[in-house]
Amino acid sequence: MGVEKQYFHSQEVREIVGLSRRQMQYWDQTGLVTAAQRTQGGHARYTFEDLVAYKTAKKLLDAGVSLQRIRKVLVRLQEILPTIKKPLVELTLVATGDVVLVFYEDTAFEAITGQEWLLDIADVQRDIDRWQRRVSRVRRFRRALPSDVLEAPDEPAAAVQQS
Repeated sequence: MGVEKQYFHSQEVREIVGLSRRQMQYWDQTGLVTAAQRTQGGHARYTFEDLVAYKTAKKLLDAGVSLQRIRKVLVRLQEILPTIKKPLVELTLVATGDVVLVFYEDTAFEAITGQEWLLDIADVQRDIDRWQRRVSRVRRFRRALPSDVLEAPDEPAAAVQQS
């Protein structure tokens, strides 16, 4: 016995996600988020995944990302990751200022440029190790020098007389 898929009416989606009727119609007309199914009478029916897409788009807008930028992000993501059909559902998107970061598998990258943002922790540890070796060499070098070389002279150096 299979699990029956639950469908939501547009009024239910608006109430759950917090959208206006106009927003929902505009997003549907422009293809930002579309209904998974339509009845024979043309009425939209939405799946849980559609609600996730609507909620993601709304959160991006609420975070200050423009609708044009969201569209650009979606187009670019489908170019970068051609197997992803619904980026708002299949990927984790995070807006920080005007930058939209995408978390996909084990990487994070900027949605428009594709520039990777993942910080390799091992790189940081290697930088620390290099720094510690350098500091250690400087300390050993200083300990090896006679103490009078490291101390600043008490008196200014004698002026050289010109003839």
